[in-house]
Amino acid sequence: MDIKELKKTWDRMPSGNPLDERQISGMVRKKAGHLIGRIDRNIRIGFVILFLLITLFLLDDFVFSPLLLDKLGSGLEIPGWLTFLSIFCNAFLFITFLFFAVQYYHVKKKDAINSHLRDTLVKIIRTLRIYQRLFYLALTVLFVAVSISFITGMVAGMTESLNGQGLLLEEVPVGRLALAIGTGLGVLGTIVGGLFLFLRWGFRRLYGNYIHKLKQTLRELEEEGMEE
Repeated sequence: MDIKELKKTWDRMPSGNPLDERQISGMVRKKAGHLIGRIDRNIRIGFVILFLLITLFLLDDFVFSPLLLDKLGSGLEIPGWLTFLSIFCNAFLFITFLFFAVQYYHVKKKDAINSHLRDTLVKIIRTLRIYQRLFYLALTVLFVAVSISFITGMVAGMTESLNGQGLLLEEVPVGRLALAIGTGLGVLGTIVGGLFLFLRWGFRRLYGNYIHKLKQTLRELEEEGMEE
């Protein structure tokens, strides 16, 4: 229990009536229940955010990008393997979250929290750690797919543009080609970097910060000798 919480509780206690083990145990259990309740809420928020992201990715693959290519009249088409790669990444993201949610709710049971708080905290922390690794693995897969799609589209677009000018790729001046590639890679780096920072920030807000708080609560539980 951190010093501020102990001080507030101590100030509310009548003089000469110190905290006993039962009261401290109740405070720790209340704190653990509050943290777990926040995680429950954040899982629901995370599901909504993930659903919106996947919906946006699918709309881009099957609606926005084909419409854009059609309006440009370039004759380019999205390769089937890129569509499959996008679907695979979306499915992988959803499966990792679903795995985490199922494991979490399996561990977090009302009776387990009331009767086996220490074991429940240990399992929840382990589950969050596993999901953290799976989440970053899913992000890596997603960013690799985004990079491949972007580079493939950039090369196809450059080739189409040069063909329209009656030029071959080998005939383009090195400086012009380097500028085009550098600009494309800069845009890609900005998109991937910004998306990574946003998703990492979102994960820490929803789940990551609670790993430290739950570990702190577990230490408080063990320090007070309240292990079941």
